[in-house]
Amino acid sequence: MSDLLKRINSIEDMRCLEVTELEQLAAEIRDYMLTVVAKNGGHLASNLGVVELTIALHRVFSVPEDKIIWDVGHQCYAHKILTGRREEFATLRTFGGISGFPSLSEGPADCFETGHSSTSISAAMGLATARDLAGQNHQVVAVIGDGALTGGMVYEALNHAGARQTRLLVVLNDNEMSIANNVGAISHYLTRLRSHPRYYRAKKRAFSIIGRVPKLGEGMQRLLERMKHAIKYFFMSRMLFEELGFIYYGPIDGHDIKQLTEMLSRAKQIEHPVLLHVLTKKGRGYAPAEQNPQIFHGAAPFDPATGLLYNIMEKPSYTKVFGETMLREAASRPSLMAISAAMTDGVGLLPFAAHYPQRFFDVGIAEAHAVTFAAGLASGGYKPVVAIYSSFLQRAYDQILHDVCLPCLPVVFALDRAGLVGEDGATHQGMYDLSYLRSMPNLRLLSPGDGAELAQMLVWALDQPYPVAIRYPRGCPEYTLPRHDILQDGRASLLHKGNDVLLMACGSMVGVAMAAADLLAEQGILAAVINARFITPLDKELLRREAAVSKCVLTLEENVGVGGFGAACLEALRDMPVYVDMVALPRQPIPHGPTPRLKSVYGLTPEQVAERAEILMHNAIKTGGCYEG
Repeated sequence: MSDLLKRINSIEDMRCLEVTELEQLAAEIRDYMLTVVAKNGGHLASNLGVVELTIALHRVFSVPEDKIIWDVGHQCYAHKILTGRREEFATLRTFGGISGFPSLSEGPADCFETGHSSTSISAAMGLATARDLAGQNHQVVAVIGDGALTGGMVYEALNHAGARQTRLLVVLNDNEMSIANNVGAISHYLTRLRSHPRYYRAKKRAFSIIGRVPKLGEGMQRLLERMKHAIKYFFMSRMLFEELGFIYYGPIDGHDIKQLTEMLSRAKQIEHPVLLHVLTKKGRGYAPAEQNPQIFHGAAPFDPATGLLYNIMEKPSYTKVFGETMLREAASRPSLMAISAAMTDGVGLLPFAAHYPQRFFDVGIAEAHAVTFAAGLASGGYKPVVAIYSSFLQRAYDQILHDVCLPCLPVVFALDRAGLVGEDGATHQGMYDLSYLRSMPNLRLLSPGDGAELAQMLVWALDQPYPVAIRYPRGCPEYTLPRHDILQDGRASLLHKGNDVLLMACGSMVGVAMAAADLLAEQGILAAVINARFITPLDKELLRREAAVSKCVLTLEENVGVGGFGAACLEALRDMPVYVDMVALPRQPIPHGPTPRLKSVYGLTPEQVAERAEILMHNAIKTGGCYEG
């Protein structure tokens, strides 16, 4: 950590600096962020791009009295460093350390918890209205990226704010990217705005000149009139935000602290909604991140000298298996379509997009639209696959139910990052999908035990006439299953026979169950292991048959216990005299930290499962009653 940054112990210390010193401070903050993220991993490119903007915001606004909401929140590192967490920043994303996103538990400077995109203006509108109702006078600022403008919630909030004319500042951080390059009409609109950064001045000058031109004949008048309408059309096409009721300023240089401070100070004085359009560069100041902002959006630990990532995975990840299977199947399935919500690379669809650009659709950060768009494609005779992270698909719950499952349309959902995702923390843990999808009508819900089974399930899903969802974890399979039976609708697979206890597992927990069975065998306990494969419909026949043999059933899932896989097993066994316990995640936010550490904390390791199974079996022997843990 450099000398100037060490002297900044409060916002007041920063406000005493001259502009040249602030520029030095920005450079030192970048160096500090780079050092920490290289070691711990994190969202580097987006944070490098907003350092000057963050400094200017804190020079003009007084946190925590004033409220700053960071859309998504993965660009809040400089904010944390400047608001009393400079030393703690070294613990970023580690278990027990500070979060990579705004967190209310870390103090009042983080006024709203974010983690998913396009929510900040709605939250800011709520905070601003609460301020007005309470007769208070503080400022409310929403900092939102241009990628988030593809989310429909933004326009609901802009429409509401413009209609109410509540005092509110929206800072549009325009770096021309979300995670990948932005797509769609809004992106093109902002491109036109960027290409004319002084259009207000030009507009005023142009109309003034036309208005002073004397009458020089009928032909010239018609020409001037056409010019006037052309200029008017040109500028009116750039007034979306003003038409929505906002006073628009910009675009301005988002790395010029002096100009940013001046414009923010001006916006602060206005008693109506203001949108300040700021141009920044993602990855600013670190060449590898500037050249490859997608790689450094959410980076694993890397060598800061070279930008090369550490711990390159040797085994194919679930994501890679999915992408390769999609590409292979597309060759023989001309109706196969792929849909991403601004995460083409993250879900493994870059090769598909390159080979079949007419059959690939990146709809931007618009998960609800992605699902209903897929429903429309399916209605038109195509086979759409919607690939979205588990925690992000939550944003399209109604569309899955109403537009896909109720009409029973053959849409395939590929839920990447299901279960624990590690360092991104509570907002990104994919631990609810089994619960909310299990209740959907007409939907087959599957979870593979390894990569080969994922490929098998995807091929099967593409042949079905109804909706199918496949959920799989982040990274590489920890275990390889001993065999892969032919996949049949609603059929589980008995991987290991035993008559003392039954381990009924799904997805990533199948390998854990096999490892636990080996540990139990060392204690003379014979455990049966079932790979459920299907969560809906559950193979009740196999479950009940094996439960009748052992009388003890331990269910295993990497999902919240309420309403999940274990709950489905309990329902299937409710009339049987068997002892049942569940290994699942608790109904509480799971913090950030390395996934292996989290699995240990929440009882998902083979050793812990073996211990739970042994306790369950001994309780059954001692009590002689039906035990449901």
